[in-house]
Amino acid sequence: MFLSPRGKFVKSAFGVLLFCTSLSPAQSAEEQIRTVLSDQMDAWNRGDLEGYMKGYWDSDQTTFVSGGSVTEGYAEVLSRYKKRYDSREKMGILSFEELTVRMLSEGISMVTGLWRLRRNDDSPWGRFTLILEKKSEGWRITYDHTSATLP
Repeated sequence: MFLSPRGKFVKSAFGVLLFCTSLSPAQSAEEQIRTVLSDQMDAWNRGDLEGYMKGYWDSDQTTFVSGGSVTEGYAEVLSRYKKRYDSREKMGILSFEELTVRMLSEGISMVTGLWRLRRNDDSPWGRFTLILEKKSEGWRITYDHTSATLP
């Protein structure tokens, strides 16, 4: 609100916007994307596969490529994870390292990095390339190509 020339208080959209912006600066696209990946790690490390999958676009068009196979569709990707990681021991502790976020356009980014699992009996790791798109619900992984190193 500000005082008008006539001495009355008037609401100012600009003033409200300026005030809100000063309280919590907006995250950049890269920061938002890194938050999606961080939230995925946190969910994985709690043993929450559904929470981990919130980083993916809930669509039949979501694509996951790994180990010579292509999995299409959010539900199918979740099913693949549930089969492969059906216990906390198999899930281990996940970390993402060497993350590079490249903005391809205002609403599309490519992220490359290294994934690592720490488990009691082994420590598998590999590389990934993700395509994330800005959707109405926020940044989501629409394409995931993940490789693993040989033991």
